[in-house]
Amino acid sequence: MPLIRWDPSREIDDMFERYTKAVGQPRAGSQEVIATGDWAPRVDIAETDKAFQIKAEIPDINKEDVKVTVYNGVLTIQGERKQEKEEKGKKFHRVERNYGCFTRSFTLPDNVDETKISASFKDGMLNLQIQKTEEVKPKSIEIKVE
Repeated sequence: MPLIRWDPSREIDDMFERYTKAVGQPRAGSQEVIATGDWAPRVDIAETDKAFQIKAEIPDINKEDVKVTVYNGVLTIQGERKQEKEEKGKKFHRVERNYGCFTRSFTLPDNVDETKISASFKDGMLNLQIQKTEEVKPKSIEIKVE
C-alpha cells in the first residue's frame, strides 16, 4: 500500500463535514428544513423571472427510487442509494461515497404555484422547475366614514 501525504486542510474539511452531518442542521439563514437520513445530495437553487430551479445530484440512483413531494409549503426530495454487494475477489481500498436513505426539504416561498412543479431525471441529475405566480399587488380600499 503506498503512503499518502498528510494534508491538514483536507483533515479539517472532513472533520467539519462529519460534524455538520452529525448535527443535521442547515446553515444559518437557510430556508432549508432540517434534513434527515444517512446523507444529503448537493443541490443548486436558481431563480429566474418566471420560476425557481432546483438541481440535485443523485448519481447511481434510479428515477423510480426518487420521490418528490410538496406538503404545506415544503418541497421534499427523498430516496435511497443502495451499497454494492461484496463480490469475491474484490477488495475495496477506499469507500468515500455515501449510501443509505436521503431526504432534503426546502420551504417554498409564497410566490410559487405548488401545482405547477415539473421534474426530470437524467444522468444522475434531478431537475425541478417551480413556476412562480404573479405577485399580488396590494390594493388600497377607501372606506367611507359616516
